Parts: sequence; C-alpha cells; structure tokens
Amino acid sequence: MAAFYSFVLCFILVIVIPTSAGLSPESFYTAECPRALSTIKSVVKKAINREPRMGASLLRMHFHDCFVNGCDGSVLLDDTANFTGEKTAFPNLNSLRGFEVVDEIKDAVNKACPDRNIVSCADILAVAARDSVAILGGTSFSYNVSLGRKDAKTASRDDANTNLPPPVFNFSQLLSNFQSHGLDLKDLVALSAGHSIGLARCITFRGRIYNDTDIDPTFASSLQKGCPLSGGDNNTAPLDATPKLLDNVYFKSLLESKGLFHSDQELFKNITGSESDNLVKHYSTNPSDFAKDFRASMIKMSNMKPLTGDEGEIRLNCRKVN
Repeated sequence: MAAFYSFVLCFILVIVIPTSAGLSPESFYTAECPRALSTIKSVVKKAINREPRMGASLLRMHFHDCFVNGCDGSVLLDDTANFTGEKTAFPNLNSLRGFEVVDEIKDAVNKACPDRNIVSCADILAVAARDSVAILGGTSFSYNVSLGRKDAKTASRDDANTNLPPPVFNFSQLLSNFQSHGLDLKDLVALSAGHSIGLARCITFRGRIYNDTDIDPTFASSLQKGCPLSGGDNNTAPLDATPKLLDNVYFKSLLESKGLFHSDQELFKNITGSESDNLVKHYSTNPSDFAKDFRASMIKMSNMKPLTGDEGEIRLNCRKVN
C-alpha cells in the first residue's frame, strides 16, 4: 500500500492547486458528464457505510496503482491466459481489495454519462481515494483532484513486486523508494499516515510483534493473542487505535512504540535531530498541519506519471483492455 504538495488553503479548507502537466482541473468532466464526480462520491459513501474499512482499501489501491509506473489504472487489470498483471504480485495478492467497488463505480458513472464511457478507471481511483479520506477524515482532508488520466493497456507484475514498499522496509529503504517516485521525506511521513485507517493481516506484522525490540511489550503481547507464531495469517488487527478515522493518532502511536508495521515505527526512532522524528512529533500535536501536508502529498502522488492525450485509453470495463 504512496504516493498516494505546498498550496493555498481556502476558507472552506479545500486546496486550490495548479494542474499537473497533461492533466486538467476538477471541472474536466463537467461538460460531457456533469454527474461524474457526484456519482463516484455517492458509491464510495455507500461502500464505506457498508464497511468502514473500504475507505482504507480504496486509498491503498490508488497508492498501489500510482507507485507502479504511474497513476494509470494498471492495478485493476485481471490476469488472462496471455497476460499477467499486478493483482498477483506479492504486495497485492490476497491483500488488495475493493475491486468490486471500483466495478460498481464504473457501472454507475457509465450510466450517469450521456455518452457512457467518458470517465477513466485511473481517474476513478484518484477521486475515490480523495472521497474516502474526506469521508473518514472530514473536510480538513478534502482537496481538488486534477483529472484527465487515461488507462494503461498493460501492467507489470515484476514492477509491482519491485516498486511497492513492503512493511518490513527500514527507514533508508523507505526514503529511497519514495524518492525514486519523485516524493520526499515529508511525503513519506505524511502518506504513511494512510495507515491511520483500516486493518492489517497478521502475516504483515507478525515479524514485528515477535522480533522487534522497539515495540511496547504490552502492545506486542496483546497482538500476539490474535496473531500466533504460526497460522492465523489472515487474522486482522487495527492499524491504529482509531481505524475508522483518518487522524493523527497514528503519529501518537509511533511516539509510544506502537506502530503496527516495522516500516511504520521506522519513521520514529527517537534520534536527536532526526527530521523524520521531528515531523512525527509535530504531526502528533498539530493535526491541522498533518491534514495540510497529507492533502498536499496525496495531490503530488496522484499526479505521478499519468497517461494523457493520445496515451492509453478509457476502459469500458476496468478489469480488461478494450
């Protein structure tokens, strides 16, 4: 599961930003499909009402899309007899979820658009992620999304295995990974707080709760009850104490050595002068600054290497090329 940003905040706390090269303002679909964005938001809201965890899943899907050759909807392509895509890559297999919600959004948007196939699957992922964080975090997490992405006609399992940072990465590996995508330290710390929402499977944090030394022992012991040394791989635990709210509790947990993933706790090592440590401390006591930087980093991530113009296509079905 980034990445997925300094701008002017207007009085209703919505960011007004210049568009990324090749992308257009949020009004992009207004003429051809004026109900596009409201339709996406409606389906996302219903999905989160059914299952609050779905907001985290849609955010993570956008992150996993953008970190593999840009925000192009490639993560949505199903494998076929002649094609192996990203869904079966190690970071995604039996882990990435919410594909049926994207299908639901695509069907609803196609019905809402007079000429049907107007909105790309890549744009759906970007808007659904934005709507998810705004629903779970409130208006302080709302931002404008640049639009006009096209959908990739191919995907790469090898690139997904290589480009997505696993939960066992140390700090230098995390920073190097984010920098390879044009993101910086502030983006790394801010976007990692996507782990403020949702649940994680035992297999992803077992090593931390049994092997790491920089973990609160009571916290580790409580997690071991639901995540034994063997078996129970798919048992889940909340990513922080408020898994249904996007907030700064994630950073407070790191200060207490209660990061669920090894990679989470790597952001705070209690080292004097550490820029990462200082950001974690700052965000833990300044929720408005965290929200501002999170919005900015989400915008930066969602604008990574989009396909535009004559590149790619607009898929009629997000799971397969036209």
